[in-house]
Amino acid sequence: MAEARVVLIGKPDCHLCEEARVVVARVCVARNIAWVEKSLADDPELADEFWEHIPVVLIDGEVHSRWFVDEKDLETALAAR
Repeated sequence: MAEARVVLIGKPDCHLCEEARVVVARVCVARNIAWVEKSLADDPELADEFWEHIPVVLIDGEVHSRWFVDEKDLETALAAR
């Protein structure tokens, strides 16, 4: 399996994370781009870095968005890389 280009960072019981998951999944599946979800509950380092900013979307290791994922912005960013 290809390494994930898109990483969604969130935590359990986060409604914004749930909304972001739907957008990320839809865009990545449509573009055949690998993505993964990581939880702050499982990674203390991620929790330290992103606790107040979730959901966070990384593209190729760089922060693309925080708090909200705009579908068109995500599509544009992925198309540009």
